[in-house]
Amino acid sequence: MSDQLIRLEREGDVFILNMAADENRWNTSFVAAYDAALDEVEASVGPVALVTASDSEKFFSNGLDFDWVRSKGEHPGGDRAVFSAAYMAMCARLITFGVPTVAAINGHAFGAGFMIALCHDLRIMREDRGFLCANEVELGMTIPEPELALFRHKIPAGVFHETVVLAKRWTGQDARNAGIVQATATLDAIRTTAIQTAEAHLRVAGNREVMKWMKERLYGERSAISDAHGAAHMLRNPKDFSTSRPERD
Repeated sequence: MSDQLIRLEREGDVFILNMAADENRWNTSFVAAYDAALDEVEASVGPVALVTASDSEKFFSNGLDFDWVRSKGEHPGGDRAVFSAAYMAMCARLITFGVPTVAAINGHAFGAGFMIALCHDLRIMREDRGFLCANEVELGMTIPEPELALFRHKIPAGVFHETVVLAKRWTGQDARNAGIVQATATLDAIRTTAIQTAEAHLRVAGNREVMKWMKERLYGERSAISDAHGAAHMLRNPKDFSTSRPERD
């Protein structure tokens, strides 16, 4: 894993958060680095937007860092005990972030990587290679309810079922047709397309408190599109919801 997990750049009024850890697998240290980059964006002034991209040509983010999970003792990936709550809280922060956000999905986005892409307002995906997939079922894992809420709110109902129950692998074209991503582009063009998409939404970036309030109404407590709570509220309060597989009879 690279010593520099996240590299934040700025082009005009668009911040580009580059994930720079090869497969960009999620552990506590990676969450902390991503959160720190969000702090910097949040500390800026004026209308800005955020693009999340990857330095890897093959991976946007390949999910949870299983090597770290399985390792013993100290590890550069950080404290395992705090990961779940820290990751979910960061997802909630990104869903309700006060500036327009765009994910430039240049390669595979599996599990937690798929989730991070969905936390953005808009998604641009590479057209010729790479899959979006929530493959927890294949791995014998359940998807916690707060994370299921995120999938349910961000993708159409039929697509939601295929994604979380059948672990369908979505190509760029299929994901666009299914409404998971808004556009596709070539590898050479995806970064530029994402930045241009972000720039096109700077017109709604002038009042961050209004944007954040709107997102909270969609995804927060007493959500406008939920029976009770939205994905961000559930991600902030995972202890209040089922997060593990049911006990076998």
